[in-house]
Amino acid sequence: MSKSRRKIDDNRQLSIFQKLQELQELTKYAHQEGQLQVIDRLRRAIKAAIKSCPLSRHQIGGEMSHLLGETITKEMIDSWTRESDERNGRPGRHVPAEYLPAFCKVTADIGALQLLGQTAGAFVLEGPDALRSEIQKYDAEIIKLKEKKRKRLMFLREMEK
Repeated sequence: MSKSRRKIDDNRQLSIFQKLQELQELTKYAHQEGQLQVIDRLRRAIKAAIKSCPLSRHQIGGEMSHLLGETITKEMIDSWTRESDERNGRPGRHVPAEYLPAFCKVTADIGALQLLGQTAGAFVLEGPDALRSEIQKYDAEIIKLKEKKRKRLMFLREMEK
C-alpha cells in the first residue's frame, strides 16, 4: 500500500507575489501624515512575543542584559508594553531600537522587527528564509550570465563564418 502524499499547499500561506502586493498596498499611502506611526502595533507585537515566550519578564530582561552588556529590568520591559502612561499624563516609554535585536533573539520572535521592516517597505526574513532568498538571487544571476554567454557564443559563431 502506498503512502498518501500530504498536500503542502496551504491556502492560508501567502505566495511571495501576494506578499509583495500586500506590502505595496501598505506603502501606497505611506506619504500621509502619521501613516508610519507604529508604536501601538509595536507595543502589541512586543506583548505577543512575551506571551509566546516560555521565559518570564525577569528572565527575558536577564538574557537581554547578558546580550547587550547593560542592565535591562522587568520594569523597563513593563514600560515598553504599558499603555497606561499616556492615559495618566506621563510620557509613554518606547523600546529603544538598539534593544530590539536582543529582545527578538531572547523571545525567539521577530514580529517586532518584521513590523518595522514592513512599515519601511522591507522584508525581514528569518535565517533559513533569508538564505533561500539569497540563493534565489544567485540563481537569477546565473541565468543572466548564461544568457550573456549564449549571446556571445552566437556572435562568435557568426564572426567565424
